[in-house]
Amino acid sequence: MSTVFLSILLIIAMIFSVLFTLKRRKKESVNGIKTFVPSLCFYLIAIVNMIAYWLNFIGVVSWTLTVLLLLTGAYFTKYLPVTQAKA
Repeated sequence: MSTVFLSILLIIAMIFSVLFTLKRRKKESVNGIKTFVPSLCFYLIAIVNMIAYWLNFIGVVSWTLTVLLLLTGAYFTKYLPVTQAKA
């Protein structure tokens, strides 16, 4: 029962997080696919691990996919805009 509750909680949190991220990107007028790739990769990591847990498929394939998504997200962070600190 707790795994179902945690899965539902994760799905709800991800929906709010995606909406917040899209709203924030629009507010900051950040566009382009290269700046969205890190967020997309980190969301996909959560989805891959949740599906792997549901299907009892926690193994080499899910770990490899997680590491590749993590490396891809980390690489594309160099395209994120640098915000200026307000003094």
